[in-house]
Amino acid sequence: MYEKKPNVFKSPDISKLKVVIIDHRTKIYIAQDADIEEVRNRYLLRNSNRRSK
Repeated sequence: MYEKKPNVFKSPDISKLKVVIIDHRTKIYIAQDADIEEVRNRYLLRNSNRRSK
């Protein structure tokens, strides 16, 4: 019999990312060169589309 290899998940290094606070309980991590306002608006738009379905 062959042995199944375990899945290896690599987590990103959080120290190399920038924190964006969406609201009092939501934080997301983005690349250092990304625009904060664009990311925040995209996140809020995506969540509002999920809730309206």
